[in-house]
Amino acid sequence: MKDKRGIVMVYTGNGKGKTTAALGLGLRAVGHNEKVYMIQFMKGDETYGEVQAVKKYLPGFELVQKGLDAFVKKGDPSPEDLKLAKEGMELAKKVISEGNYNLVILDEINVAMDYGLVSEKDVLDLISIKPDFVTLVLTGRYASEKIIEIADMVSEVKEIKHHYRDGIPAQSGIEF
Repeated sequence: MKDKRGIVMVYTGNGKGKTTAALGLGLRAVGHNEKVYMIQFMKGDETYGEVQAVKKYLPGFELVQKGLDAFVKKGDPSPEDLKLAKEGMELAKKVISEGNYNLVILDEINVAMDYGLVSEKDVLDLISIKPDFVTLVLTGRYASEKIIEIADMVSEVKEIKHHYRDGIPAQSGIEF
């Protein structure tokens, strides 16, 4: 585990598929007997397909949600939104610094920064404490310039067309 060079990866942009890409990376890592820890910021619905699949089928993949089952109001997060984001950051610091996982995914962390739930400085501090062998993935729209600059890999998912625009609602197995 510790002979591998970990990197910082960012999945950002306005298109669909950032969390899915990170989950795919987690699945690949588990397939190589690596340990994965994913913290979902701003998400709190245990019925999401990825939460259920990880619990049922993926030993070695831990997934924790640190959000409410409701949208966060940008510029006016609730006290509970702020509390859960703080808990998520404390958990991330613990998980990253202990170095017991090969891959750590901070899902929607870029949005949490943009919405003021967590500070860019705190996320940069997490990156700075990352052991050399741990790969850290940051997902979500609105990745900051500093995060993009410090990352080893950045992919931007760009929306070209989306089924929502044709009135097709969110569907289980596709959006959640």
